[in-house]
Formats: sequence, structure tokens, C-alpha cells
Amino acid sequence: MSGATFETQRAALADVVAIPVTPFAEDGSVDRDTHRALLHRLLDGGITTLTPCGNTGEFYALTPEERRLVTELTVEESRDRANVLVGVGHDIPTAVASARHARELGARMVMVHQPVHPYVSPGGWVDYHRAIAEAVPDLGVVPYLRNAQLPGARLAELADACPNVVGVKYAVPDAARFAAFARDAGLDRFVWVAGLAEPYAPSYFSAGATGFTSGLVNVAPAVSRNMLEALRAGDYPAAMKVWEQIRRFEELRAAGGSADNVTVVKEALASLGLCRRDVRPPSKPLPESRRAEVAAIAAGWSI
Repeated sequence: MSGATFETQRAALADVVAIPVTPFAEDGSVDRDTHRALLHRLLDGGITTLTPCGNTGEFYALTPEERRLVTELTVEESRDRANVLVGVGHDIPTAVASARHARELGARMVMVHQPVHPYVSPGGWVDYHRAIAEAVPDLGVVPYLRNAQLPGARLAELADACPNVVGVKYAVPDAARFAAFARDAGLDRFVWVAGLAEPYAPSYFSAGATGFTSGLVNVAPAVSRNMLEALRAGDYPAAMKVWEQIRRFEELRAAGGSADNVTVVKEALASLGLCRRDVRPPSKPLPESRRAEVAAIAAGWSI
């Protein structure tokens, strides 16, 4: 694949990378119509990069069939309006099959979830991602990096073998570590996406990130866009005004080791009448006593 095509994919990552929720119907199945409506709302809100099968989409709580369905719905709804970065993971054959399915649908990028394994060696991390990237050489590949122990040189090693590794979703909550890792790996070699969303976006942008992921964007696309525009302009005081606006919402999501990360987003959407609040175990809906605060925050944003 030509460098120009990968440049298109790189440009798509230097943006608000939305992680859509997966809405469930009353019977617990994926609510297809509501899913389409929520995607349409993101697109109408100016969002042009979507990640089906991300963590805000409850990736690990979906069956293989549901992950395929969510990917298909997203690609269908996004045609000519957005770039689709499909989340893949689990064992290597499953990840490769998911990546090939994404390619067949017309998606042009995959995000590889951090390997869920109690024992991850740096060399094994490279081998895992290399097996997936080599299976889909025409797709842009974005490792989702949550491992604070991985040296930046290992990412460079992966990209030496697989030139389709074009970006990184970096989700270690340490801006200084990110700055060092990016420079060790090659600051200009990859698109750096702040993988911990709006709360970390200003500090990560100051260190070289050019995009950030967002779950909040499901609720208020304009708020996320406002932060991106401020950061692109280098206007950190303006970006921090948005940061203050979203601070409490994100604190609620992050509390208890991010126990309510998805729950709070779905609660806000439910308060706006956009989808049911249902989440799957190991997540759990908010208790009645805490729902009013989330609803008040969502109502206070310019939706």
C-alpha cells in the first residue's frame, strides 16, 4: 500500500478518536437501531474517526458475533463520512480474523487491544502485534499501549518489521513517561493518540500527541471538538477551560479504578433519552442515588 494511503490514515488519527458505546435492548441484545442513531449523532456532531469494539463499547463483554455486528453497523453508517478504526484483540487467530473481517467490510485501520495476559514480555509484545500487522499489511495498525514497562525501542522494532504500524494509542497515565517513550520510539514516526481521553489530552499534546480518544464524545461531541480545536491552536488556557468543564464527569468515570467508566457515559445518554443505561458485567449500572449528578452534568453541556 502506498505511503499516501497511510498518510490518510495517519491524518484520521490526529483527531478526536471516538469510542462509541454499544447500546443494549431490553432483552440484552445489541440494539441495532439505537446503535445506528448514536453513530449518526456522532457523525452529525463533526466526528470523523470512530472506533467500534473499543473499551467504551464494552469490547470484552461482547460475543464474537456481536463484535462483528458492531463493526458492520459502524462501517455501514460511516461510509464516506468517517474513518473506522476497528478494535481487535484476544488470541492471535481471533485478532487476525477480526482484522480481516474489518478489511473485507472496507475499514482501513485496526486498533490492537493490549494483550490480556498475566505474563507479557517485551519481545512477546512485539511478536503478538507483528503477527496481526503482517496478516493485514494493507491496513493501518494502531497498538493500544497500556504497558508502562514496554521500552520505546520495542515499538520501533515492530514498525521496522511492519511499516503499516502507523500510530499508537498510548494509555499509560504518566505524561513524562509518554514523552520519553515517544521519543525513544520515534516522535515523528507515528501518530500519537492520547489514549486516556480529554483529562490527559492537554499534557499529552504538550509532549507530542496530536489526537485523543474519547468516550465523553458520545454525550457531547461539541465539547470534545472544542478541546481538539484549542489544542490544535496551541491554546492551552482554552483547552484547560474545557478540561474544567469535563473534570467532574471524568472523575466519576475514573473512580474506583475506572469501575464506572462506561456506566457513567451510558447513564448520561440515558438521561438525555438516547439509549438504555444497561451495561454488562463486570460493569454495573449506577445506583439511583448517583444518577442525578450525571444527568445534571449532561444537561449542562451544550449538546
